[in-house]
Amino acid sequence: MTILSFSGRHFHQDMILQSVRWYLAYSLSYRDIEELMAERGFAVDHSTINRWVLQYSPQLDAAFRQKKKRVGTRWRMDETYIKVKGQWTYYYRAVDKQGQTIDFLLSTTRDRQAARRFFKKAITHNRKPSLVNIDQSGANTAGLKQVNRDNNTRIKIRQCKYLNNIVEQDHRRIKRLTRPMLGFQTFDAAQRTLAGIEVMAMIKKGQMKTQADQEQTSAQMFYSLAA
Repeated sequence: MTILSFSGRHFHQDMILQSVRWYLAYSLSYRDIEELMAERGFAVDHSTINRWVLQYSPQLDAAFRQKKKRVGTRWRMDETYIKVKGQWTYYYRAVDKQGQTIDFLLSTTRDRQAARRFFKKAITHNRKPSLVNIDQSGANTAGLKQVNRDNNTRIKIRQCKYLNNIVEQDHRRIKRLTRPMLGFQTFDAAQRTLAGIEVMAMIKKGQMKTQADQEQTSAQMFYSLAA
């Protein structure tokens, strides 16, 4: 069980988590959140909020994966672009046919090995798909074929552009949040922040397991990951 540690912090856990959630859930800059906290009587520098996001996003991702609902076995996979230190990197993502997020991977390259790494991660954290719909990319096709060879599986590969509209629309949800960030300064910071953004997005989609008798808001579910 992943446990988030707040020992040694100069601010209360609730304030830290609220700042992190705001950044991951809304199109706000670190300076925006600094101002919002100041209105509530808390003096916290935007650089401190940045450190909180980078520190806790991977931990929240790990905690969420333990409570993530099962996804479908028919995937739609595609990649989009994320700017890191002025350079475009490749962000691999997949959703099932209901639009539930499967997994994600940031890569400096767009090739067979990157696609293979994405599929390996996605299959490790989710059950094996029966079918993956991809674009006409030869690299993605080669990567999935390599996964089939590595694992002696027969995941069906389909290339139908319009069926990937659902994942392309889902990219926009993520890009809408990353746009105010004006690019990431390091690859590690991009990976960590994107993990947190994806967690918040999956919670909003209803992908987190909760008690049958509990009705929780997305904010309450987010905070419960640190409980």
